[in-house]
Amino acid sequence: MVHSLVMADSLLQRIVADVAARGIQDRSLREIARAVGTSHRMLLYHFGSREGLVAAIVAEVEAAQRELLLELAQRAESPAGLVRALWQRVSSEEMRPFVRLFFESVSHTAGAGGDHLTAPWLDSTQSVAAHLGTTFEPDEIRLGVAVVRGLLIDVLATGDAGPATRSLERYIELWERERAAGRRAAAAP
Repeated sequence: MVHSLVMADSLLQRIVADVAARGIQDRSLREIARAVGTSHRMLLYHFGSREGLVAAIVAEVEAAQRELLLELAQRAESPAGLVRALWQRVSSEEMRPFVRLFFESVSHTAGAGGDHLTAPWLDSTQSVAAHLGTTFEPDEIRLGVAVVRGLLIDVLATGDAGPATRSLERYIELWERERAAGRRAAAAP
């Protein structure tokens, strides 16, 4: 069993690297398998289906992005600076194949219930908040995640991160203003 998990993880790492280089959009499982040195049957064995493979890739990339969030928090001077640094990474050209996969995965899991795509981000931000010496409300984080994801759709649709980045800056401005108003209200007698 452990050997099978190690094999699946190694295979997934090769697939993620291949997808980063070549994308996945119109490629068959056979093409993907050939590119990473395995058979389509092994992909089906480990991931169940193309949708299962896409979900596994998305989970792997999202986990890496949450790790990046924690790393960036070590250097961030403010929550806004952290959001900007993370945005620079997730909106980059090199991440776009994975952003497309994320939304493909969402289309396959929509309506299935659960919160498996957002809940891990809510959990991760608690560690980040502690490091930054602040707190975040879950609704505040959920809104931030939704804004970033919506802006990523814009980046995919237009191929241009500039307008979405300007919109993110506007959101950050509004978010910081709201946080400051909340701190003032809490400090008032």
